[in-house]
Amino acid sequence: MIQFYLTEHNRMVKIPSFTEGCWINVISPTVDEISYLVDQLQLDRDFVRAALDEEESSRIENEDDQTLVLVDIPFLTSEDNDTVLYTTRPLGIIMTETNIITISLQNNTVISDFANGMIRNVQTQLKTRFLLRILLRGATQYLTYLKQIDKITSSLESKLDKSMKNRLLMQLLGLEKSLVYFSTSLKADEITLEKILRGRIIKMYEEDQDLLEDVLIEVKQAIEMASIYSRTLSSTMDAFSSVINNNLNIVMKILTAVTVLLEIPNMVFSFYGMNIDGGLWMDRFQWAPLGIAILLTLIAAIILFKAKMFK
Repeated sequence: MIQFYLTEHNRMVKIPSFTEGCWINVISPTVDEISYLVDQLQLDRDFVRAALDEEESSRIENEDDQTLVLVDIPFLTSEDNDTVLYTTRPLGIIMTETNIITISLQNNTVISDFANGMIRNVQTQLKTRFLLRILLRGATQYLTYLKQIDKITSSLESKLDKSMKNRLLMQLLGLEKSLVYFSTSLKADEITLEKILRGRIIKMYEEDQDLLEDVLIEVKQAIEMASIYSRTLSSTMDAFSSVINNNLNIVMKILTAVTVLLEIPNMVFSFYGMNIDGGLWMDRFQWAPLGIAILLTLIAAIILFKAKMFK
């Protein structure tokens, strides 16, 4: 899908075709659309290919008056077991002499907010400023998702206090994976932003410099939050693992004590049922085996109780 947008009277307006100064939004393009980008708009084929590669890492490149800024942006997904998972996907931003082009594999909130006019004071003609606004929106989205992860973690902790269900533990594991994805992507984005800050590849004015510094501050804050939440979540997982092991030990201890108590009557009646010449003295007393079994079981129960085998 290829869409064209242009700022008119401080509003983002969708236009039917390409024009100089417009923003070209490309999402999951077809083969024909990729050919249009390369052949008609003269975009660097390697830049387009890199933007559509999930494994590409964040970086900035310049080739023949075209600049590629590749960053990772956050996504909210879910796994087969309904586990919430936050991940990242590459977003390619190509700047030419007249236009700015964003290329992504799937629709995302960062780009859709601009397309829907939710972000104000955006000028598509000011390519560098628009680029920085996109990067700022991406950093803000990281912070939003990190706060959501923190709330979900707190909610799951309260639920796990009452019930140790596998679904809840898998959800915590999914959040832990999400924080790893975020930390890795944010650190790569930080390196790319620092390269932009040097001003060697993209020329910036003073206002652009201030905006880029704001983006870096947001990214650094997101990195710190991801690191803190990751350590906290890791400690929480270790704590619940210890609780599960402790509960298992308690259950095994109780089962062992119950097994001992059940074995005593079995031993008594087995001894009574032995075929010995001359018979047993218990033959004279019909209820003797039952009485002995109860007595020995009570004695063993008292001993086990004092040894705290039932706690």
